[in-house]
Amino acid sequence: MTIKKICCIGAGYVGGPSCSVIAYKCPDITVNVVDLSVQRIAQWNSDTLPIFEPGLDAIVKQVRNKNLFFSTDITAGIKEADLIFICVNTPTKSFGLGKGRAADLKYIESAARMIAKDATQSKIVVEKSTVPVKAAESISNILRANQKPGVKYQVLSNPEFLAEGTAVKDLLEPDRVLIGGEQTPEGLQAIESLVWVYQHWVPKENVITMNTWSSELSKLAANAFLAQRISSINAMSAVCECTGADVSEVAHAIGTDSRIGNKFLKASVGFGGSCFQKDVLNLVYLCECLNLPEVAAYWQQVININEYQRRRFANRIIECLFNTVTDKKIAIFGFSFKKDTGDTRESAAIYITKYLLDEGAQIRIYDPKVETDQIFRELTHPMICDDEEKVKRLVTVCNDPYVTAEDSYAIVICTEWDEFVTYDYKRLYDTMLKPAYVFDGRLILDHEKLINLGFHVETIGKRLIRANVHRPIAATN
Repeated sequence: MTIKKICCIGAGYVGGPSCSVIAYKCPDITVNVVDLSVQRIAQWNSDTLPIFEPGLDAIVKQVRNKNLFFSTDITAGIKEADLIFICVNTPTKSFGLGKGRAADLKYIESAARMIAKDATQSKIVVEKSTVPVKAAESISNILRANQKPGVKYQVLSNPEFLAEGTAVKDLLEPDRVLIGGEQTPEGLQAIESLVWVYQHWVPKENVITMNTWSSELSKLAANAFLAQRISSINAMSAVCECTGADVSEVAHAIGTDSRIGNKFLKASVGFGGSCFQKDVLNLVYLCECLNLPEVAAYWQQVININEYQRRRFANRIIECLFNTVTDKKIAIFGFSFKKDTGDTRESAAIYITKYLLDEGAQIRIYDPKVETDQIFRELTHPMICDDEEKVKRLVTVCNDPYVTAEDSYAIVICTEWDEFVTYDYKRLYDTMLKPAYVFDGRLILDHEKLINLGFHVETIGKRLIRANVHRPIAATN
């Protein structure tokens, strides 16, 4: 099948950037991105996109309304398309069977049923959302059960491997593109059709084809392995703090081993984002369903270490502030889960803030990209806090880092924004209560310089030697 028109169901973090790059690199293909959200589509058609990604603005403006279109007309998009990407959300279930671990596939099912209802000619349907293994089989079953005469479907798996903050670069220069499909003549032909789309800009050797189940599992496995590396170095950071070792030096030493490599070995307050925790928990649930409890327990420990690291860091803040933070102003620098994105999903800052709020701290938050409404939505989520009035009373969102730190007892670095390194810390120190603390949860600051300014500095994975610093007795939980 020659692909002339593509429809993408879902204008979120995956669908919007992915299809913008496809339209940019494939001027001979018309790309329609459709979504039920009127507000989101309006944002994609405006000067202020709903997603912040370096380089995305320029690409969208270059191809929008030429061969890239954003619309709420899902029916028309489905009818006209030769190939349909399903790029909808697959959140973790919050209730029922598999609560807290299994992926909720209601949006995937809804998209499949919309395709079955509106399609009037044969389609290639591509799942791009992160899904559990065998999800493509569910999509196929829905499509074939509602198949119209003369309409045939081939369902492919084409998982995304985008890192927020570098999504555009990841799309333009991917390490690999995975395409899975049925190993039948029709399935192989559908795979080749999608390969042809990517070959507009991706070298053929970087496009890997396989069966559907391998493709789906590869996505979960990739994120699980990356999360595992972060939890591994964070576990080592706790050992370093107890022994006097420096986790940065340890990470450098093991990273020079060519068998290990140096990526994802930066100790921190913990990983966040929309993928790592969700995908590892999905893998845990899959292993339990396959009666592999030992494998499930192994991957569950990756999540446990991440939660331990957040809790451990928050405890250190409380201990250093004389075992109480009640009514003390604490400045949180960074609320997104990583730099160069406004995404706050599973951000470490959410949990650090929660733990400090539980102790009655007054929290001031500054982030260069996250909107105030988004911060309060995260902090008042039922899984985080069931007392909305308490959050509103104790949390203030500021738009200036220097105002954020005024009269505070401590600055807590939760996100590795580049601008945090450039601040005038002497100016910050002068406006804070003494002793003034900096808790560097991302290992980005010049600690010796801060100590020389008068700060008491606490960080991840090493003990800083300084004279006459009060070391309180740890609080017992």
